Amino acid sequence: MKRLRIPYGPEEGWPTLGLVAAMLLVLGWSIDDVGWVLGRTEWTDFLAWVGVLGVLIGFVGAKVGWNRWLAHAIGAVAAALIVPIIVGGVLVDGAPLGVRYAATASAAVNAWSDLVINQLPATRETGHHLLILGLICWATGQFAASAVFRHRRPLGAIVVTGAILVGNMAATIRDQLGYLMLFTLAALFLLIRLHALDEQATWLRRRIGDPTAVRSIYLRGGTVFILIAVVGSFALTATARSSPLAGAWEDLKPWLLDVSSEIQRFLPAGADSRGIGAIQFGPNAPIQGFWSTSDALALTIRRPPGDKRPYYWRAVAYDNFNLYGWDWTASLRQPRPAGEDILDGTFDQLPAEGFEDVVFTVTPDAYRSVYAVSPLGPVSVDRNADLITLGEDGFFAALDVGGRQPYVVKARVPVLGDETPGGLTENVLRAAGTEYPEEILERYIDLPEGSVGPEAQKVLDTALAKVPQRNPYDIARALVRELQSSANFHYDANVLDVDCGDRSAAECFAWSRQGYCDHYATLMAVLLRHEGIPARFVHGFLPGSIDERTGVEEVRNTSAHAWVEAYFPGYGWVQFDPTGGDVSQAEPLPSGQPVSPGPSRSLGFSSPGNDAEGPDDPRRSPGTGGVAGTTNRPNPPIGPFIVISILLLVSVLLGAFLAWRRGPRGPTTPENAYAGVARLAARFGFGPRPTQTAYEYAAALGDVLPNVRPELQTVAAAKVEVAYGARTLGEDRIRALRESYRRLRVSLLRLVFRRRRRR
Repeated sequence: MKRLRIPYGPEEGWPTLGLVAAMLLVLGWSIDDVGWVLGRTEWTDFLAWVGVLGVLIGFVGAKVGWNRWLAHAIGAVAAALIVPIIVGGVLVDGAPLGVRYAATASAAVNAWSDLVINQLPATRETGHHLLILGLICWATGQFAASAVFRHRRPLGAIVVTGAILVGNMAATIRDQLGYLMLFTLAALFLLIRLHALDEQATWLRRRIGDPTAVRSIYLRGGTVFILIAVVGSFALTATARSSPLAGAWEDLKPWLLDVSSEIQRFLPAGADSRGIGAIQFGPNAPIQGFWSTSDALALTIRRPPGDKRPYYWRAVAYDNFNLYGWDWTASLRQPRPAGEDILDGTFDQLPAEGFEDVVFTVTPDAYRSVYAVSPLGPVSVDRNADLITLGEDGFFAALDVGGRQPYVVKARVPVLGDETPGGLTENVLRAAGTEYPEEILERYIDLPEGSVGPEAQKVLDTALAKVPQRNPYDIARALVRELQSSANFHYDANVLDVDCGDRSAAECFAWSRQGYCDHYATLMAVLLRHEGIPARFVHGFLPGSIDERTGVEEVRNTSAHAWVEAYFPGYGWVQFDPTGGDVSQAEPLPSGQPVSPGPSRSLGFSSPGNDAEGPDDPRRSPGTGGVAGTTNRPNPPIGPFIVISILLLVSVLLGAFLAWRRGPRGPTTPENAYAGVARLAARFGFGPRPTQTAYEYAAALGDVLPNVRPELQTVAAAKVEVAYGARTLGEDRIRALRESYRRLRVSLLRLVFRRRRRR
C-alpha cells in the first residue's frame, strides 16, 4: 500500500514542526497554570495556542522564501493584529472584533498613564499583562520556528524556550515537573531528529551506505538515550538531597530584591508565585492582591534584660496615598554621623518627657532592606547613616544604614501610664485637641479625588455612630474596632480573585470586605484623613518571639506588617493596628486619670448629606478633579513628543548612515572583505551556500543587486587570488578593494526589500 504524502512538505518533516509546536504548547500551559494575572487561569488559556500561532508564522516565513527581516516584520504585524483581539475577547467576552481591539488598547494606554505618566506604584488594569504574556509566547514561537526551519539551529530554539519555562517554574510554588518532562522529551526528540536528518544528508551527498538506514539507527539510538536520560533525571530528582547552589542563591537575594523593587509596578502577580524568602521595603508600597512571605528568620534583636514590651518594629513611613498604594513625595537624604541625634532638626523629633530611650542590637537575616527598624523614633545608630525625610519640614520616612550588617540603634519609646509625667494614656490622647501644625495638615490629610467612595463612607458612618464624643482618639479606636470585627471584615492574604475595577484601594477593601494588613491600614488611614485627622501608612514587623532569659527576640518574615500612625498635637505619632483575623498585637493603652481637653478645632466632620469640599478645604488636592471611583489620567500634549520622536529617529538614521558610509575600520584584507559581505548578506537571507565558490556567490548576488556587480567581482577576485593563488595585492588593488567594500556595506542594505527566490 502506497503511503500518502502531502506535497510540498518541509524537508525537515512534519513531525519536526509538531515537536516545535509541542514545546510552545508546554510553555503556554506552564504560564497558564500559575495564573499570573490575578490568579485567573481561565484568562490565560489562550497563551498555548498563541505560541503555536507564532510557530506557524515563523515556519511559513522560513519556507516561502522571505528573508529574515521581512519574515519577522510580517510576524510582528500579525501579532499586533491577532493578539490584542484575543486579549480583548478575555476582557469583553462576546464583543465584536473592533470592540475587543479597542478594549485591549484602552487597557494598555491606561496602564501606561498610571505607571509612567502619573508615576503610580500600581495600576488596576489587567489587559496589558495579558497582552505582554501573549506577545512573549508569540515571539518565542516565531523565533523557535525561524531558528529550526530557517537556520537549522534547534539548540537556540530549545535554550530560549527552555529558559522562559524554567524561569516561570522558578517563580511559582506549584509543582510543574510534568511540564518540564514534556518539554524535555520534545526538545530531545527535536535534536535527535534534526541530527539524524543532517547525517542522512551527509551520507547521501557522499554516496556511501544506505542513508535511510543511517537515519533509522540515529533515531533508534537517540530514542533509547532520551528514555534513559529522562528516567535517570527523575530518579535523581526524587533521591537527591544536596543543595550545591544554595550559597549562590543567598548571595543573589539582595540583587534580586533590588531589581524586583524597581520593576514590581509592571509585573503581574500570580496566586502561587514563589517568594524570594526575604523582605524588603522601599519608597513604593503598591496594594497588591496577595501577601506572601516565608517563615524564614528576618531579624534577631537583642533587647535590654527584663524588657518584655511587644514593640512594633517600624521600617518605613509613607505620606502619599495615590489611590492604588502609598509612596514618598519630595524625599531627601540627610547624612547622620554615628552616634548623633538622628531626628535632630526634623519635625518628628521627640521630646524627652513621657519617653524613655532603649538600646537594641539588630542583626538582619532574611530581611534584606537597608532601612533600619526601631520602635517609633530612632534617636541614634552606631554607624554613619542617611536619614530619608519627606519635604523641607523633615518628616521621617526611613533610616538607611547602608548595608545588612548588625547595628545598634537607640530608640525613644513612649512610657505607658500617668505615673510618669507625660506618660501615654487614652485620656491624654483624648485631650490632645486638634490644633495641628500647618505642616502636618499640608502633608498628612491630603487625599486624591476618588479615595473615599460610597462603601468607605458607610464604614466611616458606622464607626462614627458608635463614638459618643468625636475626638480624634475615639474616632481612631472606633475605626480599629469596626475593622477588626470578623462580622464586618475577613482577613485573607490572597484576594487576587477580587476585581475592583477603578475603585481606590480603600474603597475596594470597603466594598469587598476581605484583604490583609495593607488593606486594613490603608482604609483606616484614608478614613482618618477624610475626617481631617493626620495619618500615615507604615511598613515594618510585628513583635517577634522573646527569650525572656537572654532577652533575644526573633522576628520572622511572616511578621512583616502594615499599620497606621495618627498625629496628636503635643505628643506626636501614635500607632494603631486595625488588622483583623487575630493578627494585630497592639498593646491596649491604660485609660489614665481624666485630663482637661486642649484647644478645640473643627475637624471637618462629614456626613452623607454634607460632603462638599470648599476650595480652601485642606483635604482637597490642588488641581484634582473627576468622578469618585475613577482615576484622573491627564491627556498630555502629544505634539512635542511627536516632534522629539521624529528628531530622535532622524538622528539615529543619520548616525547609522554615516557609520555605514565611513566603512570598515582598520586594514581591509580580501578575507575579511569577502567574509563581511557574506555575513551582512546572510542577515537578510542571502548568505552563500556551502557548495558555492566565491565567483559563483558574487554572480548570484549580482543578479539580485546588479548595480554593485563590479564591486562584488572585485571582492571575489581578491579573495580567490589571495586564498588560492597565494598572491600579494598591491596598494592600488587594496585601495580598490576597500572602496568596493565600503560601497557594498551600504548597497547590501537594500536586500531587506528583496524576496529571496527558492532554490
